[in-house]
Amino acid sequence: MSETDQIRHGAPNARDAVRALRPSQIREVANAGFGVADVLPFWFGESDRVTPKFIRDAASEALAAGATFYTHNLGIAPLREALAGYVSALHGQTSPEQVAVTSAGVNALMLAAQLVVGAGDRVVAVTPLWPNLVEIPKILGAGVQTVSLEYGRQGWTLDVERLLAALTPDTRLLMLNSPNNPTGWVMTRDEQRAVLEHCRRHGIWIVADEVYERLYYGGTHTDGGGTPRSAPSFLDLGGRDERVICVNSFSKTWLMTGWRLGWIVAPSVLMDDLSKLVEYNTSCAPAFVQQAGVVAVKEGERFAAELAASLRASRDHLVSALAQIPGIDVKAPPGAMYLFFSLPGAEHSLDLCKALVREVGLGLAPGSAFGSEGEGFVRWCYACDPARLDQGVERLRRFLARR
Repeated sequence: MSETDQIRHGAPNARDAVRALRPSQIREVANAGFGVADVLPFWFGESDRVTPKFIRDAASEALAAGATFYTHNLGIAPLREALAGYVSALHGQTSPEQVAVTSAGVNALMLAAQLVVGAGDRVVAVTPLWPNLVEIPKILGAGVQTVSLEYGRQGWTLDVERLLAALTPDTRLLMLNSPNNPTGWVMTRDEQRAVLEHCRRHGIWIVADEVYERLYYGGTHTDGGGTPRSAPSFLDLGGRDERVICVNSFSKTWLMTGWRLGWIVAPSVLMDDLSKLVEYNTSCAPAFVQQAGVVAVKEGERFAAELAASLRASRDHLVSALAQIPGIDVKAPPGAMYLFFSLPGAEHSLDLCKALVREVGLGLAPGSAFGSEGEGFVRWCYACDPARLDQGVERLRRFLARR
């Protein structure tokens, strides 16, 4: 039997690029928690609070009114218009023709990659990083090179020159996430400007995952009263006809993780092709969910600001508590909703996190879930009540004391 016949008549496997994808180590730890009583789950990236009532009510009203049919591939006009206004207020003039609604932020990332990446292309990603951004290009047959952030006295920082050196003229795409999951690192305006100018010179696309942009706790990008409104964005620089695709989501800012609603801001020239990709992926986001999205954008500004303030307080509370435990090295990050910190045993972070679940019922995410650059660290999502954080800290203290 020839090699071709062996492939055709062998085991019914998925193609090699799919089989080579990393499984989720966060899910692996969570699965280890099934059947364990009284686990405190800080492993996933979501709040323990439900979606605000005014958003839930909008969805209920839309369902009652019969919003159950297909919509335009790129989203209903009222939501695209609302998002254009929202983005314009934060980052400068943006038209509805530059906005596309997607079925979740992760769907937006896949669509963005499908727009510009193909088999054999070279992609660069800044890590540690939520694994979807690294694995999505691989699904499409691209090769991915990673450039790691560095950890030191100031927390996580980027060596811009090292990143620029990796962005060679044959690079097709740069994948960035800022504020960053898992580290909380935020790219500065000067860093963004240097990267954008370099990518312009070499015709490199940028896909910027900015889903945590409203969960930002420092810097000068403010509402005029000293309170940060959003993290620095590539949308603040240049025009909307750049080789820049910005991805966002309703999941974090308005606590809509289970709703699966996101959006893309991209050059209008891409929209016809993006519409085709949406059709062949999901056709459209659910109509009643989009109606709820309109209300979230138009009426949710106060909630977004209050959420960011609450998360900042939770961050500071947890940093202070963890810093008192011998052996833990933790810094307060400027964005997102995670602490990514080192502690004894984290050089084998997956085993450590499984032991934490098994022995004291504490659910954290292993640093290795975010690439080899994350080994030696664990991620703790602090989007919950401070009293719950205190319970987790006490369990961690007890676990380390035993060792």
